[in-house]
Amino acid sequence: MKRAHVIGAGLAGLSAAIALVKAGHAVTLSEAAPQAGGRCRSYHDPQLGLTIDNGDHLVLSGNMAVQHYLATIGASDRLAGPEEARFSFIDAETGQRWCIQPNSGPVPWWIASPRRRVPGSVIGDYLDLARLLRAGPEVRVADAMVSSGPLWERLIEPFLLAALNTPAAEGSARLAGAVVRETLARGGHAYRPRIAKPTLAAAFVEPALAWLDGHGASIRLGRRLRMMAMDSDCVTSLDFGEDVEAIAPGEPVVLAVPSWSASALLPDLVVPDRHHAIINAHFRVVPPAGAEPMIGVIGGVAEWIFAFADRISVTISAADALLAGDRALLAARIWRDVAAAHGLEEALPAWQIVAEKRATFAATPEQDRLRPGTRTARRNLLLAGDWTQTGLPATIEGAIRSGETAAAAARAMDGGNAPD
Repeated sequence: MKRAHVIGAGLAGLSAAIALVKAGHAVTLSEAAPQAGGRCRSYHDPQLGLTIDNGDHLVLSGNMAVQHYLATIGASDRLAGPEEARFSFIDAETGQRWCIQPNSGPVPWWIASPRRRVPGSVIGDYLDLARLLRAGPEVRVADAMVSSGPLWERLIEPFLLAALNTPAAEGSARLAGAVVRETLARGGHAYRPRIAKPTLAAAFVEPALAWLDGHGASIRLGRRLRMMAMDSDCVTSLDFGEDVEAIAPGEPVVLAVPSWSASALLPDLVVPDRHHAIINAHFRVVPPAGAEPMIGVIGGVAEWIFAFADRISVTISAADALLAGDRALLAARIWRDVAAAHGLEEALPAWQIVAEKRATFAATPEQDRLRPGTRTARRNLLLAGDWTQTGLPATIEGAIRSGETAAAAARAMDGGNAPD
């Protein structure tokens, strides 16, 4: 049985390891941190006395790589969400509420219904989205469609801000179009919101580790790759400090680490070098009975509010400007939006702020050009990660696809052409 090495146990690395095991490889999965999951992790927070996620990662029902990954590891039941696409919003300044309710099929008749579409929008506004589907790699969102008006402000901007983790107008129209093509353009059945329950780790990480362990993979946590020895053609050894593993010429090595870690190991590698932060706030409060599981906030500090059984959590994308402020003041500002959305008391409950400073690369045309493909100059060294050229912005779907693409390239090493 041929050996394979996967470095990094985030979702890209877990996905690659699973696909390689399924292809018959004896996989060693090494992770520098003491836990797997990367940015998709959960932990017990002593300040709250609760297990929380480092971030509220939303997936959509049309994310097929996510669905396949969860089905493989026996965790398809770990995502929760409505049976139909439904998105509730509140305007933080006026208190106005509305709910967008797309129909399930690909013919979007819902935009003809004032009760289902964005308040203040008209049918013609939605036709502008088609321009994103045809956008070239150098086009920004603001150059491809109208970036003002009710539809933009009350749906498209918050949707793309969350998907790109980049101010929507300056984001890549090509990447935005890829998201629209796989979700909005396919009908409501493809963009029903799905949230990991009870935690990210319980949905995406723990079942994957159990599956890998049960299929004979070697999982090595707390094992940081220090250096790779290479000749002109292949990686020849992996130096983990305490031990060095020799790599045979035909053994694939999948490097599934953050972009900055990959470039430190491979100085000639060109990677995205601009990133945006994501801030998540968690409040120890039981949501009111019948609370919407997800509410979008327009014009507030909070952007998306998620109601769990034992807490309410908030996600703020492209949150770089909020990183330097006082955390307690920020928590209070966010809580005001939460209290208004759910009709709760304004007194601030126990809280925690989690900031991921380099959450994703900036999804602009310039940064998209810097994303490398799967293959490298060394034929047995492959790359995986949401920062590689997946055709999507940095999402869970993109991370899982990148791992599968790297595994497919590894399988092709013995014959045939590997994908880019």
